Parts: sequence; C-alpha cells; structure tokens
Amino acid sequence: MTRILVVDDEPQLLRALRINLAARHYEVEVAADGGAALRQAADWHPDLVILDLGLPDIDGVDVIHGLRGWTSVPIIVLSGRAGSADKVDALDAGADDYVTKPFGVDELLARIRAVTRRMGVHEAEEPTVRLGDLEVDLSRKTVSSGVRLTPTEWHLLEILLRNPGKLITQRQLLTEVWGPAYLKESHYLRQYMAQLRRKLEADPGHPAHLLTEPGMGYRFQP
Repeated sequence: MTRILVVDDEPQLLRALRINLAARHYEVEVAADGGAALRQAADWHPDLVILDLGLPDIDGVDVIHGLRGWTSVPIIVLSGRAGSADKVDALDAGADDYVTKPFGVDELLARIRAVTRRMGVHEAEEPTVRLGDLEVDLSRKTVSSGVRLTPTEWHLLEILLRNPGKLITQRQLLTEVWGPAYLKESHYLRQYMAQLRRKLEADPGHPAHLLTEPGMGYRFQP
C-alpha cells in the first residue's frame, strides 16, 4: 500500500484529503507544519509527500530542501500562491510536480498516479518510449519513420522522456543541456522545443505530448 504524507496547515483540507486518499486505498499520515512534516517523514518513510508551500513555521521550499538532504521521495507541491516564481523555486529545490489551490481532487489523484508510475519507470528504465505514432529508442538514439535529431535535440528530449508527466523547469533544462552560464537564455528552449515539435508532433501548433507550462518549464505527456 502506498504511504502518503500530507502536509498542510488547513485542518479541513487535511481531513478531506485523508478521507479521499484512504478511500482509494492509500495509507495516509498528516502534518500541520514543516517541523512535524520533517519528523514524520524521518520516522515513517512515506512513498510520497503532498506539501503545502505556505506553512506556519517553515516555508515549504525549505521543507523540500530538508527532505532532499536525505531522501528522493516524490514531492507534490500544493500552492495557493498566484505567482509562478514560488512554484519554480519549489521545483528547482526538488519537488516533482505542483497543484495550484483551489484544486479538484480528481486532478490531485491523477498527479499522484503519474508520480507513482514514474517511481516504477525509474526502477526498470524502458529504453523505448512511445510519442504519439512514433517510437523513440533512448538507448540507440533513434526515432521511427526516419526522423533525425541533432545532439542538442536528443539531450533535451531525453530529459523530458525519462520523466514522463513531470514538469521540468526552464532552469533545470538550461543547466543540464547548455550549462549554468545559460540560465537567462530561455529563447534557446523555445527554439529547440519548436524544432522538436515540428519533427515529432502530429500537430506542432497544438502539441499533445511536448507541453509548455508558461513561465515555468516543459512536460512530456505520454
């Protein structure tokens, strides 16, 4: 049974999430502040953490840093903050995904399923990934139908395909593909993503798999 730690300072939300998750056969523990969350995570070792950013004692980003000091447990952020900068900070700190408040339970459940699927994918890495009608072989660096990619396009695509459903921030992509000196060159990403969509998407103007999260980053949707 998947163990989920829910961290939020709203008692009604904690109660609602506990009931909804338990009804779907998740094992649930809750914490109302960052200190309790860190202690609970260390004692209970959850499989997934759902974390509010606006906590009364420790900022949610600092909680992520605290967790990432010793565990790679997946973290889904709950954010009531309107600006994207807070969410980007959380993702750069090590969060795996975000859900903006107010949110629907169905959306949160879908994000939980996506994250738990990725946990299995990393355990048994599949070298071949389906992208629409195309088949991408990550080990041989080939795409079906004779599609050819440049080395930079491959690097960018591989990061996205190895993290299905996960939002990858602009900062992470720029650092991994071009290096830390290129953090302000977001136009590189726009250019290369446009090229990838022209080569891989059935309708590049309305992509179904290589998605943009405005102001934040990109996501591969299987």
